[in-house]
Amino acid sequence: MMRVDFSKFSSVKIGAELEVAELNEVCDFDGFIIGKACNLLVGEPKQALAMLGGKFDYIKLDKDILRIGAKTSAREIFAFAKKHDLKGFELCGSVPGSLGGLIKMNAGLKGYSISDTLLEVRTNSATLSKDECGFAYRKSDIKGVIFEAVFRAVKGFDEVLLAEFNEARKNQPKGASFGSIFKNPPNDSAGRLIEAVGLKGYKTGNCELSAKHANFLINHGKGSFDEALWLINLAKSKVKESFGIELETEVVILN
Repeated sequence: MMRVDFSKFSSVKIGAELEVAELNEVCDFDGFIIGKACNLLVGEPKQALAMLGGKFDYIKLDKDILRIGAKTSAREIFAFAKKHDLKGFELCGSVPGSLGGLIKMNAGLKGYSISDTLLEVRTNSATLSKDECGFAYRKSDIKGVIFEAVFRAVKGFDEVLLAEFNEARKNQPKGASFGSIFKNPPNDSAGRLIEAVGLKGYKTGNCELSAKHANFLINHGKGSFDEALWLINLAKSKVKESFGIELETEVVILN
């Protein structure tokens, strides 16, 4: 068991110091798995917390099969794919986090997803084929703890696509955040809707719905869980009231 200060560890820099278990073997765990804490808003969760140990931080290429441990960071995967001329991982240069979280939420950009070249996922209870994972826009039906994923290694790292991803990221604000607050509703943009109800740049305490991109919450320093949650709920209620659209959070709220 270790102590993790989420006000320093999480990307939004909000949270208390909490006890977190470390999993060094494939095993069952009844709680929530913390990866890089890039899309988490952590309060005082009632469920147990754990992280994967270093045993699950690896990349192994064998001919046309790529095995990656779930603790491996997006940055490591991107660097490996670029070095070995592998396509399908260009988005890892633009999204934060570790592989387990990326797969669980089916992370993606501009119509591309981390699951595009996926073959199977190994969890504590089963090995699931891609078709058994229930992938959809920013979600999956995977239950349990993800320990490893297997991909088809396809040659042809796409520099043009990488440039498109980098360009798309230019409008995103800098600062402590967990990335997008909400998933985009069909044929619309959460950022547009939040801006349309007058909340772009809206602040409470040290937290702000970014003046650059309204679907990003920025912690300007010492922001609290309550401040962040209040802004998230305000945006949801205002958009629901004005447009009848129920925004779905992309950020995971632990409380």
